[in-house]
Amino acid sequence: MNAVLKQATETLKQYFGYEQFRQGQEWIISNVLDGKPTLGVMPTGGGKSICYQIPALLLPGITIVISPLISLMKDQVDALETAGIPAAYINSSLTYREAEKRMEAAANGAYKLLYLAPERLDSPEFFHTLKKLNISLFAVDEAHCISQWGHDFRPSYLRIARLINELPSRPVTLALTATATPSVRDDIRQSLSIFQENEYVAGFQRSNLSFQVVRGADKLQYLQHYIGTHKSESGIIYAATRKEVDQLHASLIKKGVRAGKYHGGLSDGERADQQDGFIKDNLSVMVATNAFGMGIDKSNVRFVLHYQLPKNMEGYYQEAGRAGRDGLESECILLYSPYDLQVQRFLIEKSISDTQRIRQETEKLQSMKDYCFVENCLQQYIQQYFGESGAAPCGKCSNCHDTREKVNITREAQMILSCMVRMERKFGKTVISQVLAGSANKKISSFGFHKLSTYGIMKDKPAKQIGHLIDYLTSEQFIGITGTQYPVLYVTEKGKDVLQGRQEIYKKAEKLSAAKKNDTKNSALFEELRKLRKEIADTAKVPPFVIFSDSTLLDMCTALPSNAEEFLTIKGVGQKKQKDYGEAFISVIQNYIQSEDSQDYQDTNNGKGSHLKTYELLSDGYSLEEIAKKRQLSAVTVENHVLRCAKEGMTVEWEKFVSEENELQIKECIQREKTIFLKPLKEQLPESISYFMIKAVLTKMEIQRVSV
Repeated sequence: MNAVLKQATETLKQYFGYEQFRQGQEWIISNVLDGKPTLGVMPTGGGKSICYQIPALLLPGITIVISPLISLMKDQVDALETAGIPAAYINSSLTYREAEKRMEAAANGAYKLLYLAPERLDSPEFFHTLKKLNISLFAVDEAHCISQWGHDFRPSYLRIARLINELPSRPVTLALTATATPSVRDDIRQSLSIFQENEYVAGFQRSNLSFQVVRGADKLQYLQHYIGTHKSESGIIYAATRKEVDQLHASLIKKGVRAGKYHGGLSDGERADQQDGFIKDNLSVMVATNAFGMGIDKSNVRFVLHYQLPKNMEGYYQEAGRAGRDGLESECILLYSPYDLQVQRFLIEKSISDTQRIRQETEKLQSMKDYCFVENCLQQYIQQYFGESGAAPCGKCSNCHDTREKVNITREAQMILSCMVRMERKFGKTVISQVLAGSANKKISSFGFHKLSTYGIMKDKPAKQIGHLIDYLTSEQFIGITGTQYPVLYVTEKGKDVLQGRQEIYKKAEKLSAAKKNDTKNSALFEELRKLRKEIADTAKVPPFVIFSDSTLLDMCTALPSNAEEFLTIKGVGQKKQKDYGEAFISVIQNYIQSEDSQDYQDTNNGKGSHLKTYELLSDGYSLEEIAKKRQLSAVTVENHVLRCAKEGMTVEWEKFVSEENELQIKECIQREKTIFLKPLKEQLPESISYFMIKAVLTKMEIQRVSV
């Protein structure tokens, strides 16, 4: 590791509490520190902000961050200030005088990062003031907004390149986005003069997310059941219209759910209050249109449920990606019905006047529909959409978990394709399904379709089921689609191979998916730490995740730090947070351990210490898991009992818990890392080696030292 990257890694640990960078971060940061204009494409929750925050701390002067997300600016600045990094934002939420004071402070070197809304660049006066700053890095967040073919094009973004070119000394440029197809990435690079070799695409897979598509369910019933089984979790429910949001919100409130709502029909104050309540965990569920969530840096969203089909994959993946930003397992569920397509087509045609743009958006909507009918891996489909070929199945989405055998539907497919050829490419799914089902509809007879040889050849199936088969064949590209308002189907070259007997088609039978039961069990300690985090956050008037993420709290539950030095080894704990919050969190952890150890400390039957009762059961051949279940104690408490018995001189058969090979690995790691702290040791050892195994070896070593 060169000196610059070593310094970057040390800065990461000092301010953010992480030992190493995530995938792609080091490459991007190295490029930026080398002065190369860079494009980084990383999935939502992949740590894009670190890519400019670390260089901002290492480079002289100030870093300007262009972001369209007003809510994100405040959250980012709160998080930076909590970590001891001077930062500020300027957007429409400030008065003229407030913005002026912040610019004066920036000119005097008060900040390392300054977040700006892109619309600020429209003002010549502001642009003139900006020229006075010593800008080392110009970071463009949500860079897909530059492209007219992106899903969220913003004209103000086109002025960024001109601004950078006119600054007295050209700063390094860094563009970042989570959702960009190859054509959008081309637009970004061309606009900001970025060479292709300086583009980094981290991959679009989110390994901690499980995707699921549910078709044909009673949506409201499904939603209420799902929320009922995930009461302690935080989630977002997206609906396509304001009316739908209002109705869903009312139904959840009636069921006693702590739900908020967010859409463009609410006042600025109402939206701010609802968003604030959700971020601070006062509301567990947010029901919203796609107006909500852009830049909501809430790390502990455990599920995102789409009540209706989104209009494109870019928007869907960005919204779904708001789940699990802390890296913990989370769910993304899409409820599909054919009516959703009509709603989205209406919204597209209502909001866009350009014919070419309407055609493009309609094609994107069709790709979204295909996603709902594809039978291969859902995550794989998403990755392929964004140009990432060769992706392996995720193994955890609803399609990967569907183990039903596929049946041969070649004959049914040939019937459908043959009928389409005879109808001469002029009709959509509904009419084709009716002809195949032998419908007596007057429209069918008026076109003379009742005389076709394919009329009624699938009359044993309802038209709806035939329609589902057509949707599947479309998702697999055996059938193509043209048109916007009135889509017309046609047989593709791939479909002609089926018609001519050169290819067979297999499909799984239809089934209704059920809501997954919640198997997440938050420990009592985790809940205690959440309460403490909430109290601190409320006092500081910041969202709870700004203090610590859920994953950091879970790390605390596992490592159980007992002093400041150990607390600093927890992922997500930097020096300032250790200083500000360490004592309070360590106190809660130690109180929990003491209460666990004292629970049942005196056996009610014979007065023996609780650890001695555990030892008796262990000697009788019970496993640690069986003892914990039998005595209704946590696994950690039973493990601590074993270690205590060993320290008190009782014989412990260590080989039951740690093999000779594992013991040797742990000892070598202790010697190599020159530490006895659990967290850094665990990170350097194989996953199969548990914290208890490390503690067992450390205890054994301590006993051997004392006996010598």
